[in-house]
Amino acid sequence: MTTVDDYILTFSKDVQREMERIRSVIKQHAPDAEESISYGMPAYKLDGKPLVYFAGFKKHIGFYATPMGHKEFAEELSNYKLGKGSVQFPLNKPLPLDLIARMVAYKRSRTM
Repeated sequence: MTTVDDYILTFSKDVQREMERIRSVIKQHAPDAEESISYGMPAYKLDGKPLVYFAGFKKHIGFYATPMGHKEFAEELSNYKLGKGSVQFPLNKPLPLDLIARMVAYKRSRTM
């Protein structure tokens, strides 16, 4: 993959739509973030420093704000499957776009 558009197009229409919604939230709350593919998934960086990543899967979208971005939101994220620095948002439930927006804004304020 060379672009986020190319990456998104490899998924079903339903997953594409949800990834575009996350992408839009990221761009809205971090308009100066550089979009690229890193570690095989869409990545957003500020001044060369990682901000957030996301990745599509058959039944969920992985969102990666690194551990720093998750600690602040531990209570709200407790309803989701978590890994070290990752959270899985199941595709059979509405995406928590407000939570994602706040996580991006939080990370942005700590990255700059």
